Amino acid sequence: MSLGPLRKPRSTGEAAGDLPSSSVTFPPVTAISPENAQTPLRDLVTQARQGDDVATNDLMAAVHQLSLRYARARLGRYAAATDVAADVAQEVCVAVLVALPRYTDRGLPFEAFVYRIAANKVADVRRGAMKDPVPTEEFPAVEDLAPGPEERAVSADEAVRVWDLLSTLPEQQREILTLRVAVGLTAEQTASSLGMSAGAVRVAQHRALAKLRETLAKQQEADL
Repeated sequence: MSLGPLRKPRSTGEAAGDLPSSSVTFPPVTAISPENAQTPLRDLVTQARQGDDVATNDLMAAVHQLSLRYARARLGRYAAATDVAADVAQEVCVAVLVALPRYTDRGLPFEAFVYRIAANKVADVRRGAMKDPVPTEEFPAVEDLAPGPEERAVSADEAVRVWDLLSTLPEQQREILTLRVAVGLTAEQTASSLGMSAGAVRVAQHRALAKLRETLAKQQEADL
């Protein structure tokens, strides 16, 4: 995978805060190759570190997908969330690529490493947005099928309901649902990412969903 010059991140270690400047550019990553579609990220990391260009591209494609899903899920109610999420995904890719030669497999899923970087960058974005927040009714970006005004109004209303529901949950439960549903991590991967046990993740997820159902039922009763 050939890359143009990259600006060095603030630090070259593996901590979640090791992110490059937003001015860094990253060439578009192509889709994951068919032969690696089901390959665990840990194996792709090993191959990429050995100089396999196909594995490197496929690893970056997977990292981009994971970080983009996470950023969209956490930034969906902010103005220009689509563009900001894309920037976050790009910077996570650069950070992972720069850290790759020094990455040490400590037995945790590589997805957890990616999440820590993405979570740190999203937190930076959210802290910046809090200085002058500009909420939006747009849901995380999906393919633009050019819906009509009525369809957009309905979609926006549903999106606002979703974000309002999620805002009723404690931060940890929101994070668990984001990782499990939006990012697609397993309970074990989510547990590694958050420093919990898989059982605790499943219990928290069950309670979060139960809370959402209870809140939704109360809202529906109030609307009657």
